[in-house]
Amino acid sequence: MSIANLPLPQIRHRLNLMLLLGASLTLSVLLITFRVFLSHEVLFAFLLWNLFLAIIPFGLSTMLGLTAGRVKARVLLPVGAVWLLFFPNAPYILTDLFHLEPRAGAPYWYDLALILSCAWNGLMLAYASLTDMQAIVARRLGWGASWVFATVALLLSSFGIYLGRYLRFNSWDILTNPLTLFYDIINRILHPAAHLGTWGVTLLYGAFLLLGYATVRLLGRMGEEPA
Repeated sequence: MSIANLPLPQIRHRLNLMLLLGASLTLSVLLITFRVFLSHEVLFAFLLWNLFLAIIPFGLSTMLGLTAGRVKARVLLPVGAVWLLFFPNAPYILTDLFHLEPRAGAPYWYDLALILSCAWNGLMLAYASLTDMQAIVARRLGWGASWVFATVALLLSSFGIYLGRYLRFNSWDILTNPLTLFYDIINRILHPAAHLGTWGVTLLYGAFLLLGYATVRLLGRMGEEPA
């Protein structure tokens, strides 16, 4: 089935969401561009790449979400695997707040707004993408299973954030550096007591992301409740 078979309100909602996310991403790009122009430094230009990586899982989930009806397993499984691989890149931008410090070339408040804007976009892209994927799981396996899926995805995402921020792995390393990546992951699973920071980041960030996601989902439904 194609997008033409989707209900008109669902198509309108999708377009409104993409317009809002597009406007918010444009603001981040403008803030970064003006920062470069103001300081003659490309200090925060790396955030453009991080935003691009955050868009990938949203693009994949949108592609699946715009397909009316049940997505066939032969499409869902490989696309879902790639989605899960890139999904941590979206909430990862929250940790770019680590780069915030007073610097010459731009006011401190400007840099704070710039990084917060990018972090917000990463978080919203993550939640929008996860909403799509959870809806697909709910159609196949039910409401309860969909929340198990969302919880596991956010915990795995938090583990991915740790791998990216502290061990400096990225999504491409599963192809370019799989042995080192696999060794570091297995080492932390087999020896959790020796890597308390790993599980501290995973559980704490996972709880934060899950509570935030549940709050956003609840807020989204408040206006739909009957009077």
